[in-house]
Amino acid sequence: MLRPPRMPRRILVAEDQADIRDLLVMNLQQAGYAVDAVPDGAAALDAEDRQPHDLLVLDLMMPGLDGLEVCKGLRARDSDTPILMLTAKSTELDRVLGLELGADDYLTKPFSMAELLARVKALLRRAEVRDAAQAARGAAGGERPIVQGDLQIWPTKRTVAVRAQPVELTALEFDLLLHFAQHPGRVFSRSQLLDAVWGYSHDGYEHTVTTHINRLRSKLERDPMHPEWVLTVRGAGYKFKE
Repeated sequence: MLRPPRMPRRILVAEDQADIRDLLVMNLQQAGYAVDAVPDGAAALDAEDRQPHDLLVLDLMMPGLDGLEVCKGLRARDSDTPILMLTAKSTELDRVLGLELGADDYLTKPFSMAELLARVKALLRRAEVRDAAQAARGAAGGERPIVQGDLQIWPTKRTVAVRAQPVELTALEFDLLLHFAQHPGRVFSRSQLLDAVWGYSHDGYEHTVTTHINRLRSKLERDPMHPEWVLTVRGAGYKFKE
C-alpha cells in the first residue's frame, strides 16, 4: 500500500526588504518548503492567525511591529513555533533580547543561504523530535518529574518549578535544561551542546550556548555566580549536578 506523500513544511518569512525577501522565498522553495512571505510584523501576525506555520523567519528591524514584538506576541499566545531571527545588528544586547523573548535562533546579516537552510532544517528537526518525544511520553501516561533538590522538570508538560514556584523558560532554554537533566554528571562542550540541542555545530556560534546557560542560571539559581545545578567544568564545558 502506497503511503500518501508528506506535505511540505510551511514557513513564514517576514522581511521588509523585497530583494532579501524574494531571495529567501526562492531558496526555501527550492529546498522543498512551502513558503508564505509578508513585508512587516503586523502582516506576520495576521498570516500566523490565518494559518499556523511550522517555522517563522523574522527580520529584526521591520516597520511598525518589529521582529522582537512579533516574537513576543506569538509567545504570549503560547505558540511554540520555531523562530529564526534575522538581524543586521550584532550586539550582544540584540541577541539576548531576541532569545529572551522566545526566538530559537538568529542569524546576523550578511549570511549565506547554505547556513540559513542548515539552521531551518535543524530547527524543524528539533521541533519534530520534541513533538514525538512529548507524544510518546503522553502515551505512556503518568509522567513523573525529573527532580534534583528543589528543581522539578516535567518533560511532557514542558514546565519547570524551583522551590515550588513555576519558572518561565523559552522553548530553547527548556530543551537545554532537559538535555542536561537527562544526562546528570556528563560534561558537554559548547560544540556538543550546539549539535545536540540546536541541531547544528558551527564555529563562532558557541557564545549562543553561553548566553542560554547564563539565562538559565539567572532564572533557576539563587546565586547565578555560584550555580547549584548547571555547573561549569573549567576548560571542558558544562554539566548538570549528579
